[in-house]
This record gives sequence, C-alpha cells and structure tokens, in this order.
Amino acid sequence: MITFLKILRLLPPEIAHGLALNALNILYRTRLLRFFYVKPKANPQIFAGLTFQNMLGTAAGLDKNGDYIDCLGELGFGFLEVGTVTPEKQYGNSKPRVFRYFEENAIINKLGFNNKGVDHLLKNLKSKKYDGIVGVNVGANKWSSEKERVQDYLLCIEKVYKHADYITVNISSPNTPKLREFHNEKNITGLVDAIDLKVSELNIQTPLLLKISPDESKESIDRIIEVVKKSKFTGIIATNTTIDKSSLSNSKLRDIDGGLSGEPLLKKSTDTLRYIKNKSDNQIPVIGVGGVMDSQSFNEKIQAGSSLVQIYTGFVIKGPSIVSEILRN
Repeated sequence: MITFLKILRLLPPEIAHGLALNALNILYRTRLLRFFYVKPKANPQIFAGLTFQNMLGTAAGLDKNGDYIDCLGELGFGFLEVGTVTPEKQYGNSKPRVFRYFEENAIINKLGFNNKGVDHLLKNLKSKKYDGIVGVNVGANKWSSEKERVQDYLLCIEKVYKHADYITVNISSPNTPKLREFHNEKNITGLVDAIDLKVSELNIQTPLLLKISPDESKESIDRIIEVVKKSKFTGIIATNTTIDKSSLSNSKLRDIDGGLSGEPLLKKSTDTLRYIKNKSDNQIPVIGVGGVMDSQSFNEKIQAGSSLVQIYTGFVIKGPSIVSEILRN
C-alpha cells in the first residue's frame, strides 16, 4: 500500500485522486478493504440532533458526486460530506487546476465546482449502503446570474433534503467568480431569507450549515453570525480554502491562482473558528476544517471549539491510514 501511495505521488493530481478512490472502491467491493484498514472504535457524538460515530469526517471536494460513499464509509469516518454539487453538471475550470506540494503539506486548487449535477448525486444517495451520516454540500452553477444563483441553491436543497442527513450551503469557494460576494450583507441576507422561506414551505427538518471563507474580515464574520442566529440554519462550517498564500514558505507558489488548503491553512481557519465560537458566546455549533494533517491539528480544532472536524488535504497527501491515526489518539 505504501508503494501504491508513492506511485500516486508521481501522477498528475486529478488522475491520482480518481485512481486512489477507484482502488478503494475495488477493495471495498471485493471485501478486501478490511485487510488493509481496521475501523477505529466508535466514539458517538451528538451534533445538530444527529448521532455521529466519531468526530472525524470528510470535507466536501473529496467525493464530489457521491460515487465513493460506501468505500469511504468503510474506512471508519464518523461522517461524510459529498459535493459540492450544482443543479446542472459542469466541467469546472480548465486544466491543470490542482497543484500538490508535499514539502508544504499543501494543495492549491482552482477546480470550479466540477461535478456531474445534483440528479447524479441523488441517485447515489438513494442507492448507498453506508448507514452513517452523509451531508450534502450545495453550490451554484458558474454561468448563473446573481438571482439565478439563489434559485440554484434552493433547487439543490429541494432535491436532496429527503436523502441528506444535513445540507451545507457553500458560499465560500474562491474558484467560482463572485460566489464569495454572498458574504456581503445584502447578498447573505437575501440568500438566507430565501432558504428560510423554502425550509418553511416544505417543512424541511434537515439541519442546514453555512460554509464560509477564511478570508473575511471580522466585521463580515460578525454579520454572518447575526444572520445565522436569526435564521433556520443550525451552524457554520469554518472554513473553505484561502486565497492568501503568504503562509507558504516557497514564495514561487504564491502567484498560483486558486484556493490553498492543507497545513498552511491551519492557523487561519482555526483562528476563524475560534473567533466564531467566542463572538457567538458558543451559541453557534461549528464544524472545523482546514489544515488537519494529524492528531495534533485535529485536537487544535476541538480545543478551538469545533464540534466535529473534517479533512481533505490530509487524506489526499497521507492516505487512508490518517483516519485511524487521528482517531486512536
């Protein structure tokens, strides 16, 4: 398995990602996965009225279309978050669009919500065998106008809410033009009000979370906290990737477009998490994500006030063994 991971490092990032997940799926389907990975013992946690088998889950982006729910679930994650999914399938931005830097434990991506569309994801949700918690991360199509983007979120929510354990509204990807403008006062209020109306109209009981950017000012975060408090949203996911690359030790990497994730994001994302918990007087539940590479960074999120923790880059760079390594400590 170590040799296989070394080979993956030599391949282009997107090819390596697909190959790794397909290999996991083959091992799962042939019932061989259990010989490579031992599931950690359950440590149940309650969040948003749901019972999670443990505090560690996958972040959106790892399994965009829900094609690998069952094999990822077999690794011992406490929950999975699939997506980001949009109403219609889209290719995303042009390649190359993912850049790995093993010496920095970092990834820069400018994928742009590449996915097969919400209907494809819905089929996978309906047919999954995994009985753990599965959240769905929803976004807007790149070509949608400002008003159409609100409708994109509503359409995705309406389609998946009966088959998702929770729903994350993603307003924080830096790779879809103007998407982060939803952090602005007028836009965030309009979006949340529209979602609240849809939730009331359909009597949706599925918990809703808002995934935010780590690049917002304190004033912007204060505003988001107040909007969430008054809304039907349950909590916040902090945070998405950052466009601030000043934390990279290799200055040549700082001019590459896209969102930075991995170890260089840890401090910024955790600071945002801690600020939200303190500013809201612990009234808003938060899922922490960004820079979790080991048990130490996992524990940093917990100590900052995170109820649950997600990983993405740590899993990509270190492989599936990171799950048991984190959870057994």
